[in-house]
Amino acid sequence: MDISYKKLWIILIERDISPADLRKDLNIATGTMTKLRRNEEVALSVLLRICEYLKCNIGDICDAVKNDNNEHNEG
Repeated sequence: MDISYKKLWIILIERDISPADLRKDLNIATGTMTKLRRNEEVALSVLLRICEYLKCNIGDICDAVKNDNNEHNEG
């Protein structure tokens, strides 16, 4: 499974919050923001801080998506 933060970017657009403002307000490292943009894993504590800031649930900012490239064949 992979993670997608597409929902996060949609919420930010809907609420007129720039990614730079999110980063500054929550003191998120630039490397972590890069991971979010690349749909890479970030610490759960960061995701929870984002949820608190946006007053939403974790499922409102990310999704687990099936990765067909890493499918394991059991036989």
